[in-house]
Amino acid sequence: MTGRSTESRIHRRLIDSLYTEAMLLADEARAYFDEAGRAERESLDPLIRVGFSCESLKVTTRLMHVIAWLLTQRAVDAGELRPREALDPARRLGSAPQFDANLIDALPPRARTLVEASANLHRRVGLLDAALEVQLAPSPVHRLHDRLALAF
Repeated sequence: MTGRSTESRIHRRLIDSLYTEAMLLADEARAYFDEAGRAERESLDPLIRVGFSCESLKVTTRLMHVIAWLLTQRAVDAGELRPREALDPARRLGSAPQFDANLIDALPPRARTLVEASANLHRRVGLLDAALEVQLAPSPVHRLHDRLALAF
């Protein structure tokens, strides 16, 4: 088995694992903000209530960006998209909406957990997104290896 196919398998498993995590977190966030979170939101100070609503939108935005990026990576793994096409700015992860730590401290515990979990997932996927550019740049070692393979 070649190193590249092993890397590809590992990459695929990582993407699948992150996709599952993102989908579960998205479902958890939807259930909370649509149902249980409503009652908690109503008990908050009016200004905090507005912040609660804004943070719920930010959680959704972060998760949808992550899911779209992961689906792009799945398309690359399936051969439906070339790796270079995944570097198009429209297909990149982009930056996440930031949250105000003081506001987060005022939110109910479950909302706080969802905000932090979505930001953490976005940060981790962002590291993978940034690493793609480095991986796609031909390394001198790979170029030399390819040249040696052609010579023999």
